[in-house]
Amino acid sequence: IPEGAVCRQSPEQREQTLAQMETLLQATGFPYHLVHLEEALELPPSILQPGPERSGTSGTSGSSYKEAVDSFIQQQRQDGDGGTSLPGHSTQDRPAGPPATPRLPDAAQTQELLRIFEAAGTATAREELLQMLRTHLIVQTARDRGYPKVMMGESLTRVAVKLLTNLSLGRGAYLAVDTGFTDQRHGDVMVVRPMRDYTAKEIAFYNHFFSVPTVIVPPLFTKRREKPSIHQLVERFLLGLQEEFPSTISTVYRYGGPVWGTGVCGDWGAPTPPSVGCRTGEKLSPEPAKASSESQRCLLCLCGLDTDGGEW
Repeated sequence: IPEGAVCRQSPEQREQTLAQMETLLQATGFPYHLVHLEEALELPPSILQPGPERSGTSGTSGSSYKEAVDSFIQQQRQDGDGGTSLPGHSTQDRPAGPPATPRLPDAAQTQELLRIFEAAGTATAREELLQMLRTHLIVQTARDRGYPKVMMGESLTRVAVKLLTNLSLGRGAYLAVDTGFTDQRHGDVMVVRPMRDYTAKEIAFYNHFFSVPTVIVPPLFTKRREKPSIHQLVERFLLGLQEEFPSTISTVYRYGGPVWGTGVCGDWGAPTPPSVGCRTGEKLSPEPAKASSESQRCLLCLCGLDTDGGEW
């Protein structure tokens, strides 16, 4: 998801970053999809509702997944380097050679997106808005392409930062779905975090020693004389402690163990959360994906609200 518009990149810089991303993705040989952040403005209202859970997601899922992987590998061997695709136009129809210059969204869409971000009162609000739009785009793309699972690249360092950030924002009950291995709030699309056991430094060393190409993306813009976001403050705090006390990140990460629970996900064999919370700070039900109506669910984060005030 190119986010150059909200990072204050010029059109030339955005095109250069897009070309680097496409070259890197084509070299992997896997299918890929580039979706601009501006396309979040055109998402259907259904993205604010959890999709129907897919039948047969347990038991036979292991064999079906293996069969799908074997079929994909076999097809790649037959097609050679082909098989990558982009939304709206397939790379299979292109001649071999360097990728064409990616097309940027319309200027009107970019201006509308910037207007929405500038209307956010604080840097923290913009960070939350960016994360929400990014998640909605990924989930909607997975639904359109028929992918039942999405793997996120969040590292142990990122998970630890997010854990303390949610606590600082008063969303401690939300930790289970936001930092756990599995996130099933969307119903038909399961989000998993397989990289959360590796620190950012370990990943950087791996990329360096094995010459893995990377694309550096600038951070979200901040207004003049504006205080940094809570996300940035927590990250600086943790990384500063990590320099003096190397076990800081892993200690914070282990703190989330009791929150994530001890249940086992039948599809991945990973811990499942016993309860979750809401981005808006509302009181939540133990099972957010089981809310029976929209009035019992947070409109933005899809977590189930606890509407029974008797316990209060």
